[in-house]
Amino acid sequence: MSRFLSNPKYKHGTSESIGILLVNLGTPRDFKTSSIRSYLKQFLSDPRVIEIPRLLWWLILHFFILPLRPRTSSKAYKKIWTEEGSPLLCHSKRIAEKLNQKFKDKFKQEIYVELAMSYGEPSISNALNKLHDKFVRQILLLPMYPQYSNTTSGSVYENVCKTLFKRRWIPEFRYINHYHDDPKYIKSIMISIDEYWNKHGRGEKLLFSFHGLPQKMLLDGDPYYCQCQKTARLIAKELKLEKDKWFVSFQSRLGRTQWLEPYTDQTLIKWGKDKIGTVDVICPGFAADCLETLEEIAIQNNKFFINAGGGSLRYIPALNESENHISFLHDLIEKNISDWIDNATPTDINKKELQESYIRATQKGATE
Repeated sequence: MSRFLSNPKYKHGTSESIGILLVNLGTPRDFKTSSIRSYLKQFLSDPRVIEIPRLLWWLILHFFILPLRPRTSSKAYKKIWTEEGSPLLCHSKRIAEKLNQKFKDKFKQEIYVELAMSYGEPSISNALNKLHDKFVRQILLLPMYPQYSNTTSGSVYENVCKTLFKRRWIPEFRYINHYHDDPKYIKSIMISIDEYWNKHGRGEKLLFSFHGLPQKMLLDGDPYYCQCQKTARLIAKELKLEKDKWFVSFQSRLGRTQWLEPYTDQTLIKWGKDKIGTVDVICPGFAADCLETLEEIAIQNNKFFINAGGGSLRYIPALNESENHISFLHDLIEKNISDWIDNATPTDINKKELQESYIRATQKGATE
């Protein structure tokens, strides 16, 4: 038996299609402790996420983190869980569905958008299997992370390649590894903030909170920190904000090592002590709302700020499946596959070539 996987339904002469693979981080299937433990084990076992010697990290993970953290995380997830399930998964699904429909409405050829999660379900391997079953021979990978990091986009790329390497026919492959400074992305965030302010009024300060990383990763060459700074700077420029009206911080640190600073929680506690009235927080590193935005920022850090003496903290939602976001992602994808689309446009010549291919293959014994 061959170690390379082939599609048993494949027929020579079959027209080929284009696949778009969207990948987000992932989520447990529910907020039960057992589900969260399984999710965290997969997530925190990724060597691109935790760059600690493996044996040492295995001991820390299995004897300290997994026995304790799932209970705390379960309470946090329960606060944000919806009737549909995980907010991250629900928003991500709707993004994929809307993009699918948008491509279907615009182009005649078959373009399929599939959603995958790096950890949990739907898995990367299952999403790629679905594209494989649809005779996709060209795949564009778009991790749903505006800023590149080895821990996110880098990990996605590695896991996608591991799955594709098992295929007999490896598809043509392209990869968008960041869009942190894309003018349309910046404009989408700016519009989101502006619409929020038009409806609720403007706070005294705007805080850009990004997910943190260990400081060592920056020193080792990860571009994430610099890309976060540029994203915030470009958005502030679009909003015409004065320098003292906005600030960048980093959240979600884990363990005792130094992470990217300044920390979001410490920043908000300081601002609370300074008696700042209203702070607006946006997280431009998240394409869809999740535990880190809905619980950590909107609930946990809100309490830190108010208990320290601040007025009110208002979280501005992620772009999620907003029309601006869908339009931007569609344009970004189309720009990167425009030549594929042109070459795949059905013509009489294409149809004739497929028929000739089918005849040649069947003459050599291929099944009909």
